[in-house]
Amino acid sequence: MSKSVFLTGATGFVGGAILSRLLTKNFTVMAALRKGANVLEGHVAKIHVDNIDGTTDWQESLVGVDVVIHSAARVHVMNDTEADPLAAFRQINVEGTLNLARHAAAAGVRRFIFISSIKVNGEGTLPNTAYSPEDAPAPVDPYGISKMEAEQGLSALAAETGMEVVTIRPVLVYGPGVKANFRNMMQWLDKGVPLPFGSIHNSRSLVALDNLVDLILTCIDHPAAANQTFLVSDGEDLSTTQLLRKMAFALGRPARLLPIPSWVLGGGATLLGRKALSNRLCGSLRVDISKTRSLLGWSPPISVDDALKATAQYFRESKI
Repeated sequence: MSKSVFLTGATGFVGGAILSRLLTKNFTVMAALRKGANVLEGHVAKIHVDNIDGTTDWQESLVGVDVVIHSAARVHVMNDTEADPLAAFRQINVEGTLNLARHAAAAGVRRFIFISSIKVNGEGTLPNTAYSPEDAPAPVDPYGISKMEAEQGLSALAAETGMEVVTIRPVLVYGPGVKANFRNMMQWLDKGVPLPFGSIHNSRSLVALDNLVDLILTCIDHPAAANQTFLVSDGEDLSTTQLLRKMAFALGRPARLLPIPSWVLGGGATLLGRKALSNRLCGSLRVDISKTRSLLGWSPPISVDDALKATAQYFRESKI
């Protein structure tokens, strides 16, 4: 008998990939969509909601559901125009998440999988260190704070109701269809633009979309996943310079990287008001996935090189 999975965020970058993988397996899937969202193809039951917040009525939609995968969220934005960004994040990421989870528990849902963020741990690691799931949370921005508060609320709800909660904190996710800064980097490399990132000696963990989705599906059934928090990455940390060289190779383009010292880049970015972007390009953020490997017997199924190749292929085809 197939398990019934309820998925939020099904039209998003991560949620869409989760949906595609679920449909290749023996799952009955229901997807929650915002009104006006693109209609999903395939044999998927759909419900439409106005907003995901503390007032959304999920009661009828969750009847008979075994597992909820909650990937919908108000995501991190670089230049937030909200007067009170934290309140805006809390409305969806905290109140919306906990409201859905309470309805799920009341409907008898067995397991609730929450896609959180490494920003719960913090914004960066020191040399030769890595975040672990056991570290004390240290979020800095409103998005990270909202994800931390949602995690804490879910943990309390699990203890109260007995519904199993699984929390997954991804690092930067890339893959076919990736947007934002990662796509911008690909565009610059594809055009042969010289970039001042040829001498960055940081270390950053990334996760390919296929690897993240594989872990999420592992957590649907794995008994050891219950009430655990997992960090996820490709298991291969890269400097910004290494990543750009690998990306250029995947695109079939030369990497025109100028060896500008990172301290010069950091100073210039601060003067231009782009310190946060500079920190992501020049700073380190590493995660330790040994718990994910040992407790679940899980390893990333796709390598960085193969994932970048697939990402580059989609990028080239999308330009046609």
